[in-house]
Amino acid sequence: MSSNPTLAIGGLPANLDADILLELKETADKLCSPGKGFLAADESAGPWLRAGHSEAKKVPDNAENRAAYRSVCFTTPGLSANISGVILHTETLYQENADGVALVDLIKGQGMIPGIKLDKGYAKDKGLAGTKIGPLGHQETFCRGIDDLQKRAADAYARGARFAKWRNVLQIDPAQGLPSDLAIQEACTNLARYAAICQSERLVPIVEPEIVPNGNHDIFACAAATERVLAAQFKALSDANVYLEGCVLKPNMVKNGLEGPQATSEEIATLTVQALKRTVPPAVPGIFFLSGEMPLDMDNEEAASINLSTMNAMFPNLPWHLSFSFGKALQKTTIVTWAKGVNAGDDVAATNAAAQKALLNRSAANSQAVLGKYVAGSCASVGTDGNIVQAAGPY
Repeated sequence: MSSNPTLAIGGLPANLDADILLELKETADKLCSPGKGFLAADESAGPWLRAGHSEAKKVPDNAENRAAYRSVCFTTPGLSANISGVILHTETLYQENADGVALVDLIKGQGMIPGIKLDKGYAKDKGLAGTKIGPLGHQETFCRGIDDLQKRAADAYARGARFAKWRNVLQIDPAQGLPSDLAIQEACTNLARYAAICQSERLVPIVEPEIVPNGNHDIFACAAATERVLAAQFKALSDANVYLEGCVLKPNMVKNGLEGPQATSEEIATLTVQALKRTVPPAVPGIFFLSGEMPLDMDNEEAASINLSTMNAMFPNLPWHLSFSFGKALQKTTIVTWAKGVNAGDDVAATNAAAQKALLNRSAANSQAVLGKYVAGSCASVGTDGNIVQAAGPY
């Protein structure tokens, strides 16, 4: 530990050496490269199970298929023009493709930065004592994994990861007072502890307090909850002496509930950015939105791109890199294209090429959205055809 303050440390305790601060900032800045965002590929099961599509769901969920699909994604030519970092599940971080090449090396070879999901999810049947059951059908929760996080973070860094992710889930139910003060305190403290541990192991932490959209609330209820959560989150990060220049935020967009009155993209943009302005310090280099679950009659890929582009078009001079960290909203057409080919027994090379084209196209659409220039309808998608309810809960 350094006892000599540096300009980067400023008013923080000198608990991290200057070289660690420098590395964290360099990684965070690379992740926030103009026009780039994250490919969230950290599902514990096959991503086709969370795609919410009837055809994709038919692919057997096993390690071989998961490695095959992700190898296709990670070797997409030109993907690094739009993607700065790839978030991985532990299985994927240590996995190899059919040719014996580590998947993490495929990512690095393409000029992207590997990251790792470090939370261990939550137990639906073991929520916070005394809290009420929310729209997800269980009590308010907290994520597990702090006890052995130090070692897992160090191991991930040694394997090649340079950033990490931890997701805590919060529910909205205005009638029941959700999210409760207890759930917010637990989620934010949990995330702050994780962030501090990651930084001590040279990993840039993605801080993800996700307010899920399940419920029938309007957009204003989400705005109020989001502001409460983010204000508490940055207080917790400050209390934990987290180096803000070396971390990034992954919040929900401010939207209506899945069964609530539908807000426009302009309303979503306005209330989301307003919440960020009121709560997020400008020292944070980047904000990478999750897309969130959407109604079955909505094209989630297209809607996510439009919402992000609208924000950046309406508010072009924000202090943060406003970008994407999408899973299904980046991969759905890719997954369905690949799954249909696998299920039909089509030529493997042709199937993989078609899937890669879909991924490159949607990643380019989101890159344009980061610049506020995405043209609605200009990127082909599977739309709502075949939509089913996706797998829910911890992943």
